[in-house]
Amino acid sequence: QVQLVESGGGLVQAGGSLRLSCAASGRSFRSYTKGWFRQPPGKEREFVAASTWDGGRTYYADSVKGRFTISRDNAKDTGTLQMNSLKPEDTAVYYCAAGFPVGRERVVSTRGYDYWGQGTQVTVSS
Repeated sequence: QVQLVESGGGLVQAGGSLRLSCAASGRSFRSYTKGWFRQPPGKEREFVAASTWDGGRTYYADSVKGRFTISRDNAKDTGTLQMNSLKPEDTAVYYCAAGFPVGRERVVSTRGYDYWGQGTQVTVSS
């Protein structure tokens, strides 16, 4: 079964840090653009960050720029999202995704990705 599996979510106080991981299973995602999205309670899924297959280009939502860092290890076929200076408004279910989006408009859209993980909950308390 082809899937992406997130881990690392949890409860943290405002100002704290969490590191999310995304592991591949069933196939290789080394050549895919990998992205992170999140879905706050009662809201639509939104773009957080993305990295091209070689890590040569990264994209961030304005709301997380300077606080979150996306990276990947193609040798292990994993992706990570380091989240620092967390705020209560970062509370959401976080999803990793893989695909071949072309152009920034597709990179930041859920429509640019074909494979999704099941999500991991991140809760930031004030």
